[in-house]
Amino acid sequence: MRRVVITGIGSWNGFGAGVPRFLEALRAGACAIGAMTLFSTEGFRTHRAAVAPTPDLTGVVPESLEPRLSRSDRMAVAAAREAWDHAGLGGSGLAASRIGVMLGGTTGGMLEAEDLLRRRRSGELARMPLRGLVSMPVASTADVLASVFGLSGVRSTVVTACSSSANSLGLAADAIQDGRADAMLAGGTDAHCKMTYAGFNALQALSPDVCRPFDRNRAGLSLGEGAAMFVLEEEEHARARGADVLAEFGGYGMSADAHHMTAPDPQGRGAVLAMRRALAEARVDPRDVSYVNAHGTGTPQNDPIETRAIKAVFGDHASRLAVSSTKSQTGHCLGAAGAIEILATVLALRHQFLPPTVNLEDPDPECDLDYVPGAARDAALSIAVSNSYGFGGNNTSVVLCAYAGAQARVTARGSN
Repeated sequence: MRRVVITGIGSWNGFGAGVPRFLEALRAGACAIGAMTLFSTEGFRTHRAAVAPTPDLTGVVPESLEPRLSRSDRMAVAAAREAWDHAGLGGSGLAASRIGVMLGGTTGGMLEAEDLLRRRRSGELARMPLRGLVSMPVASTADVLASVFGLSGVRSTVVTACSSSANSLGLAADAIQDGRADAMLAGGTDAHCKMTYAGFNALQALSPDVCRPFDRNRAGLSLGEGAAMFVLEEEEHARARGADVLAEFGGYGMSADAHHMTAPDPQGRGAVLAMRRALAEARVDPRDVSYVNAHGTGTPQNDPIETRAIKAVFGDHASRLAVSSTKSQTGHCLGAAGAIEILATVLALRHQFLPPTVNLEDPDPECDLDYVPGAARDAALSIAVSNSYGFGGNNTSVVLCAYAGAQARVTARGSN
């Protein structure tokens, strides 16, 4: 089987622009959750969120395209530009028809659509302008990326709630392993919009304060926004062109709870199945995993259920695992959350540290694993798992491997 490696990464979130800034924030145990500044939250349960800066795409996209881009599009393009330049694919000679785009998200250009509707209802606009609606569909961002980078390979958009972008990376890896692509630009993007904020508020899922995963006093999630993009590449192609391999995409697993539209399965059966499938596809023994980047929303239901699921999968080894929720730092970035957390996991493997769970001050007795509270720790890491769970019971787990460790595993387990 063709092996898949990561050769480019790009970041945009509440900490600002670029991977170096995101890495610095993760290691510092910083928290990007502050005041919601994009729209009024009067009457809501909370007034907080992690808000990203607006990307300046001057010189990055054609002037004719720039006015049509949504906030979600802009963050995706900014992150993709960084990942593309990092990978150096532009000078690789690889045909554009062999590079695809796979993107995950949920809101698309909803923020801009809400503003247009407000202006139309107030009489400011005589009619809804077509140009303003072009970027509203979630799928439009993948079209923008393909256009900006001139890519004519396989292209698709994944919408599976908060597991969307984790699934996009898995499906991108599938395209490479199946021989339909040699490289893929993949990841996720999501921007704040009032409809989503109001929906989570109505569910009473938003924390009035900050997100406190695994804490006894946790009161809900904090919303965030952003994008993370990756260049995934067939290993032999990457090595032949001398690319800097950041990590191996070991495998992924998907499952459905088939339980409830918003609540997770109380026994965590779907979460268990997704992790076990990911480990099986990657041919990884659970005892060889040293870090789990948890879904870790900080809601009363998620955290103990995910803890039980981790214990079910890893058994006695669970007590030796480091588990953390970077949502405590970035907020919950919805369809982009999986990609952003996979990026945090890649950085952990690359730089040999454990991202912390910040705001964790009084651990819940039901959540009794090592959640790396408060501050990052140096650690020797070779294999990690990233979990993403979404409304409707959409579960995805991804196995990532430090590249040196991946080579050792090839020798130990034989060729796929």
